[in-house]
Amino acid sequence: MKKSSFKSPLSRLVTLVLFGLLAMGACKSKKKVVEAAPEPAPVEEPAPAPAPEPEPTAEEVAVGKLEGYFSTIASASSVQSANSSIQEALSMFSNQNTPVLIVIHEENGIKDYDEPTTIAKYLNYLKDTKKNLNFISDVRLDGSGKITELELRRR
Repeated sequence: MKKSSFKSPLSRLVTLVLFGLLAMGACKSKKKVVEAAPEPAPVEEPAPAPAPEPEPTAEEVAVGKLEGYFSTIASASSVQSANSSIQEALSMFSNQNTPVLIVIHEENGIKDYDEPTTIAKYLNYLKDTKKNLNFISDVRLDGSGKITELELRRR
């Protein structure tokens, strides 16, 4: 007859402990599988469209065009091309005698101006000197979009 190995309380205890460890190990591995499962990626909402750039004002457009004309006139390769650019630039003004004020100094909001000139004289000055030393600091427009006054500053 065979002798049963489960009769000893020690062997039963060891067998139960091993069985319990195996059962607990199986549970832990199931938990690991559940925990290891990748979480669903968060749904990203599309970024809101950037706010459209505000349209440039009539003054900003005029300043941009006029700065281009000043540069073109000062760097013209011939007198004829400079005169052509001058005629185009003059079309932006209410008349050829539109005042051009050049700020030479400002302190506490009080501006000192160079001798006032007209736009026609200033554009011819650019043509003759071939130097554009000023930038536009202020421009005034009439109701039809023509420039009625121009203020410049030294660069």
